Amino acid sequence: MQTVRQLLDSKANRSLVYVSPDNTVFQALQVMAESDIGAVLVMESGDIVGIFSERDYARRIVLQGRTSAGTKVRDIMTSRVVYVTPQQTLDQCMALMTEKRIRHLPVMEDQTVLGILSIGDLVRATIEEQEQVINHLVHYIQSA
Repeated sequence: MQTVRQLLDSKANRSLVYVSPDNTVFQALQVMAESDIGAVLVMESGDIVGIFSERDYARRIVLQGRTSAGTKVRDIMTSRVVYVTPQQTLDQCMALMTEKRIRHLPVMEDQTVLGILSIGDLVRATIEEQEQVINHLVHYIQSA
């Protein structure tokens, strides 16, 4: 089973995208659109203070009648950030995402953010792993 570290090492784009809690929601949405991502870390002085996702926007701006230009990220971000370590397995990440009903997991090691994993990253890696197993089985059967 692949670890978080192995998946992070294989990701093509490992750039860390984040916003300040003092940015407006509109600014955060612009950053997310430019990076083609569904969630962004909220960082202050190098520390994670929250995570802001499309779900936060839909539930705390649109449904509450707020404006994205007039609301700070700190006012609607999710401040209880669930994270994983590089040693954890992808199965553990999937279980955590399912249990917590989240789609993004920051990866932390010694108070340092190493990256962020999305549900798409985990599904892609799982499919690749399954394809490798199938290819090995086919090769085994053909050589028997």
